[in-house]
Amino acid sequence: MDEILNTINSPRDLKKLSLPEMTQLANEIRQLLVKSVAKCGGHLASNLGVVELSLALHMVFDSPEDKIIWDVGHQAYVHKILTGRREQMSTLRQYGGISGFPKVEESEHDAFNTGHSSTSISAALGMALARDLQGQSNSVVAVIGDGALTAGMAFEALNHAGQEDSDLIVVLNDNEMSISKNVGAMSAYLNRLRTDPSYSRTKEEIESVLNRIPGIGPNLARAAGKFKDTVKYLMVPGIIFEELGFTYIGPVNGHDLAELKAVLSNIKKMKGPILLHTITQKGKGYEPAFQKPDIFHGVGPFDVDTGTQLKKSLKTYTEIFGDFMLNRAQRDNKLVAITAAMTSGTGLFEFSRQFPERFFDVGICEQHAVTLAAGMASSGLRPVVAVYSTFLQRAYDQIVHDVALQKLPVIFAIDRAGLVGEDGPTHHGAFDFSYLRHIPNLTIMAPADENELVDMLHSAFSMEGPVAIRYPRGVGEGVRIKSERQLLEPGQSRLIVEGQDLAIIAIGRGVSIGRDVVDILAGKGVNPLLVDARFVKPLDRRVIAGAAQKYRRLLTIEDNSLAGGFGSAIGEMLAEEGIDAELLHIALPDEFVEHGRVELLFEQLNMNPDSILERIARKWPELFSAGSRWELLKFGQN
Repeated sequence: MDEILNTINSPRDLKKLSLPEMTQLANEIRQLLVKSVAKCGGHLASNLGVVELSLALHMVFDSPEDKIIWDVGHQAYVHKILTGRREQMSTLRQYGGISGFPKVEESEHDAFNTGHSSTSISAALGMALARDLQGQSNSVVAVIGDGALTAGMAFEALNHAGQEDSDLIVVLNDNEMSISKNVGAMSAYLNRLRTDPSYSRTKEEIESVLNRIPGIGPNLARAAGKFKDTVKYLMVPGIIFEELGFTYIGPVNGHDLAELKAVLSNIKKMKGPILLHTITQKGKGYEPAFQKPDIFHGVGPFDVDTGTQLKKSLKTYTEIFGDFMLNRAQRDNKLVAITAAMTSGTGLFEFSRQFPERFFDVGICEQHAVTLAAGMASSGLRPVVAVYSTFLQRAYDQIVHDVALQKLPVIFAIDRAGLVGEDGPTHHGAFDFSYLRHIPNLTIMAPADENELVDMLHSAFSMEGPVAIRYPRGVGEGVRIKSERQLLEPGQSRLIVEGQDLAIIAIGRGVSIGRDVVDILAGKGVNPLLVDARFVKPLDRRVIAGAAQKYRRLLTIEDNSLAGGFGSAIGEMLAEEGIDAELLHIALPDEFVEHGRVELLFEQLNMNPDSILERIARKWPELFSAGSRWELLKFGQN
């Protein structure tokens, strides 16, 4: 029974507890985390690792007056539990429930929305400077993971913060992992801090050593500045942060509540920018997550006793992409794969194991990943950048300036396109058609099923210039992947159903929705044409223009934002051709879509087949008999 946890309704309640009670509370919180994520899915390993750190922060600081910004926000579950949302953990990531990330609309204790990594120090510095300008005195704390610290934006913020010299606390939650195992020079540097005993010496100890040198000690300590700097670089922990203008403290045990409370209490009184380096363990307290923190980073519902996840009957698009990359690499030695700290998430784990010399995980550095690919492509390789749609947004300029402008043959494998479900608005891939299709020289495809994904990947290697292929999260349609590959011509669409009453032009996941709409319409005596566009750029102008001229009624379906998306492209094309047709666009609205099961979100957005049928009936009532039309309109009012 959670005897202590049930008494915690706000951070103020923590300040009444003794250290043994806090230790018991930590155990109770871990039990709640495992229970909640086992039911709802979510980010487990990272949250198990920050239990004591979250407790200590809320013991020492006074939220919401003091601001705590979590980076990445997936490690904020404990924070949510401690700030009045304990009873809502059963609704975690469910439609109408609490978000899996900090959300300012959800609680006054959530100081900043953080669903993408490496933003916390910039935001925290902005809050600290705003505080100073307004004569306030609250503390501002950014909690950033060591994976998030690999991104350039974090270093830009560190550099600026040291220059401003404002009171700011950065807590480095160092668990040696982001999602995949951390890579790069910063990771190696932090590893040295963890493992080399000499790095635990302080600057004061170095000065003490110099002072004790016989005969010349005090003079040497004062005069040998250059030597002292050399020794400091070799011996003082956190020197890179010190050189950026921070006072570095640590490393400290991120699971020792007494030590954390004492250190944070002292830091709260210090002036200027401070960096506290804490060492934590992902998955602590739950053995399956501790043993496999990458698997339990973001996990679906699972069995608490064994840690076993519910099996999917079909392969996911991610797995199919991973299989293709393995097969292609065996016969194409120019193929290289690049990802940004998402080896497992993008389906490249087995590729990284079998072809390590041709696999590059750059850390959470999407901008660098794209320009790295450009450099490789310019030198004769065929790079594939595997990235989530929502994260590719961060590399927009590099796609334009470094890849498309030079017509370099970089292939973008864009995972988690469209609605992704429970991760919500920070992770929905709602904008990739819109932010990519206006870029010259870029070919854009979206598969309707598993076989089409493989055909598109196969065809991308024969196309000139950059190619983007976007596909959704989760399992496919259950289509068998053929042994023979089809080489797609740019802009080549596919006819699925012949018809005569109206034309439905769909793309990607919209094709599956379109099939259901066709079936329902057929039951109402309406027989539409259904076309799988396959390409957003270039469009199959001949087929689309012909359908518009013949049917005069054109319905488009996509799981991208309506603004600037696939339907907009068709509208622009028809205007250019001077074709007058009635258009109805089914697409994501001009709003940030909440979290929840994808099917439920489509229903709420009136993008499920029944809602589309009702929209068709309102747009073109002449297609239906009087009785059917009345039934449909009545259905839409219920």
